[in-house]
Amino acid sequence: MTAQSAADSVAIAVIGTGAFGTALAVHLVSLGHRVALCGRNVAHIDSIRQTGVHDRVVEGFKVPKTIDLFVGLPQLDEFDAVLIATSCSGFESALEQIRAQGFSGAVVWACKGFSPGTADLLSTRVPAHFGEDHPMAVISGPSFAAELAVGMPTALSVAGNSLDISEKVSQWFHGNNLRTYVQFDMTGVQVGGAIKNVYAIAAGISDGLGFGANARSALITRGLAEMTRLGVEMGAAHNTFLGLSGLGDLTLTCTDNQSRNRRYGLAVADGMSDEAALAKVGQAVEGRITARTAKVLADRYDVECPIIEQVYQVVYQNLAPSDAVAALLSRSIKSE
Repeated sequence: MTAQSAADSVAIAVIGTGAFGTALAVHLVSLGHRVALCGRNVAHIDSIRQTGVHDRVVEGFKVPKTIDLFVGLPQLDEFDAVLIATSCSGFESALEQIRAQGFSGAVVWACKGFSPGTADLLSTRVPAHFGEDHPMAVISGPSFAAELAVGMPTALSVAGNSLDISEKVSQWFHGNNLRTYVQFDMTGVQVGGAIKNVYAIAAGISDGLGFGANARSALITRGLAEMTRLGVEMGAAHNTFLGLSGLGDLTLTCTDNQSRNRRYGLAVADGMSDEAALAKVGQAVEGRITARTAKVLADRYDVECPIIEQVYQVVYQNLAPSDAVAALLSRSIKSE
């Protein structure tokens, strides 16, 4: 499949000029949609306008001239949907700005995490601003921005609050080298997309300590088990965690150094302080924030999550990474 027909094309405002938001915007415009890319940094937007280059995606990456660039938001009554691709810390602000325009179209997001300062799923925040029946959907799955931006094959899940919106959003994004799958479990898709970042930190720590492929494979497998137990208690479907937004995204982010969460874990294992590790990564490390939230959720739902517990101890309680590994290895024998 290539570009959408004129009858099928839609207008989408992408909020967030980071690597992933830009990659999604480029993909959407390649399918023939009208796309606005919206950010807050005036200097950054001006630089893209003048040079056509967005180095945060891939060095020298060219942004198509068919994408409209905005500081702030355009008039949203001209758009069918907004796609929020900010960090989770910017999600609430984006919703407030969208609501201020009385927007009635679909609210879609690609953020992976929880509402800041709470353990709430982002899907709970959209009804708080727009009402229970407002069309909304989340996009998640194994997808590094740099690979998506240059057209490498990618598959993503789309989960909406109705079958109609799930199918519509899937159709908007499906094409060229991006394949979408319709999902019906918004809770599971969000839990998997968020908590996998905690396990990526654990994998980075393990590899940084030189523990090898056996340990990494065990972390991924037991992380999947933890994630599934917790997600099911939160109301998710078990099989969701065997799909793209569960096992798929978990494997990706635990095994490749494009993952900022994995790189953070590597830095911590190298003896860097939290502050130094964050500085080395140079980007938001969502898993660091999610580790605290995941522990809150594990305690709230009384779910045993030893990997989450040890990552939390390393990040927030100054536990030595080697001691965290020892704590995991010394746990009593259990059935799998």
